[in-house]
Amino acid sequence: MGNDGIMTLMRYTPSNLPAFAMRALAPAMRALAPHWGALLGLALFLVAGLAVLDDYGSHWDEYLQRRNAAAALHYLADGDFGAYKSRLLVDHDKFYGMAFEAPLLLIERAIGIDDDPRAVNLSRHLHSRLFFLAGGLCAYLLALRLFGSRPLALFAMGFLLLHPRLYGHSFFNAKDIPFLVMFIIALFLAHRAFRRDGVAAFALLGAAVGILMNLRIMGIILLAAVPALRALDFALASGWAERKRVLLTTGGFALAAALAVYALLPYLWPEPVGRAVEWWSTLSNHPYVEHQLFRGAWSLSVDAPAQYLPVWFSITAPPFALLLGGVGAGAILVAAARAPREATRNGRLRFALLLVGCFALPVFAVMLPGGNIYNGWRQMFFLWAPFALLTVFGIQWLVSALGRTRLRTAAYGAATAGLAAAVISMALIHPNQQVYFNILVDRVTPERLGTQYVMDYWRHPARQALERLLAESSSFPVKATMSSLRGMLGINARILPDADRERLVHAPGPDAVVFASGPAADEDLALHAVSVYGNTLISIARKPDLEAAYAAAASSEPIIRSGFDVHHIDGALVYVKEPCSAAEVTGSEFKLWVVPRDGADLPRKWEFFGHEYRRFHFLNLGAVADGKCVASVPLPDYPIAAVRTGQWLPGSHETGRREVLLWKSDAALNLGAWREARRDALSIEPRARAVFDLRLIDGALVYVKEPCEQTDTEARFFLHITPERIDDLPDNRRRYEFDNLDFAFFSNGALFEGSCAARIPLPDYPISSIRTGQYVGGVGEIWSAEFEVGR
Repeated sequence: MGNDGIMTLMRYTPSNLPAFAMRALAPAMRALAPHWGALLGLALFLVAGLAVLDDYGSHWDEYLQRRNAAAALHYLADGDFGAYKSRLLVDHDKFYGMAFEAPLLLIERAIGIDDDPRAVNLSRHLHSRLFFLAGGLCAYLLALRLFGSRPLALFAMGFLLLHPRLYGHSFFNAKDIPFLVMFIIALFLAHRAFRRDGVAAFALLGAAVGILMNLRIMGIILLAAVPALRALDFALASGWAERKRVLLTTGGFALAAALAVYALLPYLWPEPVGRAVEWWSTLSNHPYVEHQLFRGAWSLSVDAPAQYLPVWFSITAPPFALLLGGVGAGAILVAAARAPREATRNGRLRFALLLVGCFALPVFAVMLPGGNIYNGWRQMFFLWAPFALLTVFGIQWLVSALGRTRLRTAAYGAATAGLAAAVISMALIHPNQQVYFNILVDRVTPERLGTQYVMDYWRHPARQALERLLAESSSFPVKATMSSLRGMLGINARILPDADRERLVHAPGPDAVVFASGPAADEDLALHAVSVYGNTLISIARKPDLEAAYAAAASSEPIIRSGFDVHHIDGALVYVKEPCSAAEVTGSEFKLWVVPRDGADLPRKWEFFGHEYRRFHFLNLGAVADGKCVASVPLPDYPIAAVRTGQWLPGSHETGRREVLLWKSDAALNLGAWREARRDALSIEPRARAVFDLRLIDGALVYVKEPCEQTDTEARFFLHITPERIDDLPDNRRRYEFDNLDFAFFSNGALFEGSCAARIPLPDYPISSIRTGQYVGGVGEIWSAEFEVGR
């Protein structure tokens, strides 16, 4: 610095330094002044977020994502790919990049809190929230460029940030919210790049799209859209100079995207090309499959109904925003139809069509057969980025259609009222905005939603349940069974204040309270509950009278003798083992399948399976005391044909251990009916003899084997029905020319008194032949038999 510069600085003493600073900041203040509304809005969002920051709990995916980032940073430091893979919780985690998680982990280490679970939770939620607000700022800036109106730009920011579900997820969802934010950032940079038409602008856009794909493979939408639009520009270019610029900018975009993906995905580093192919094939056909509840019925995530995503989107978004977004999309499509030439040119209408495509194409893709979607629509949260902008197109269309000033003011007022309604909805269900539903579904009838849709797939209210128990309990310590809710209690107990955490004691005795997803099994034992819209998310209850259950079991014969003696007493299964220690039930998981009798109606959500399924930790419904283990498990109140139950050691992501079966057994509860079925079967000659004898009785195929053991029934049965006329088959079976009625034995049969019997009702169309047997997946048939039926 020259002498003149030094002398200038020396003139500013402490007394006049503020004036110097104000003059230096004046240009920036003048630039920001027109945007005071956006800055004020972001400041309010920030203050509101800080006020409720400590209200949100944690969940399993947060732990998993953080651990994956730690593994990636270790790999970055030591270059040992084998050690990197061994640190991952599951194998396909290697395909997730570290664009968002690694910075969070580095911040924790930089400020020295990485070994404090509570501080880590607060830090993660704070920075996730700040990133979400950055998305709101980008929505404002993009809308300002699109519409040239600050009020409309404020609406874009408001509709993005005030979606109730997104608001809750913006604190604790480190997968889907970062992807949403990067999507809106990429859209902003795309608009900027096409306007500037420079290599640097497109390279920056490419880097953003690379980060987007690093977060979720669905970023391929923009990776494909940008070159497609550039190809259109190339075709419409007037000369070689323009075409050359298109080629250079597209190349810069592609190169930057590829480098960003490679730099942020450690798995690609040793072998970029081959592993990139594997990365794409795995994440585009995700290996995780889940059962999910939708409109009161269960289905597999890979078999989701075509309406799954549109319904979830429409019932969990603010209604007024849905209306405006539909109006906006319609207005854009009509304008494009009226001016197709303008729609192909690089301008506002073309970008508007890009927004429609970014929303509509993923929706249609998921609706096609083979899509894999679960947990509501959280993997598709990014759809709200283009949709929030479409709502503003809807407002603009309404304002322009309503010529009078008063009507225009009414349109703005209605949009503001829609945002206010969203704020009220969030306040009423705080801190459970992640289970927001709008008025398009029944939110009034108690327990209605919970029978139609999965309300909280991450069991996020576990922290609230713990806090409620501590607040309403005067005892010290508070005894609770902490092994339930698949680890969510343990994860959330660690982020409680020290004083609260020290009060909690994991206890296996009968005087410890238990937690459960949904309502307590016995309402008379319920103590506390976390509920939204009258639907219980998590309940806290006392254990049943296990001494009475043990006394009743001691005076009755068990229906199962295996790892435990299992008794059927007063509408419950009572599990008893003695001698027994806590080690024999802690860390394991019990499962229970309940098969209804013929004619009994299963709850609709279980019709897909043909049986009801439960799993539980022993200490939730039982206790260890005086050298014995006793649990009482209530059964459904419909007529029951049979049960299957057992005990497993769960698989471990940490060690790669698979699930281990300890014991499993079946029991028939309506022995009279099965004895009669066996007697009827033995009175006639079999149509075929194999491992099981096969008979046709009263329109059903009856399987009988005696003597018979549990192992004879484990393998799945196949049952192929060939009709006399192919046209009698259901549409989806005609190309196979036979009907498939494969079944599991325990759902349709019973093991009793050394015999096995199963009864399968046959279709009512004329049958030509039947082929049946048992098989093991990956191995093949164990046995088979085939016989002619005829008319």
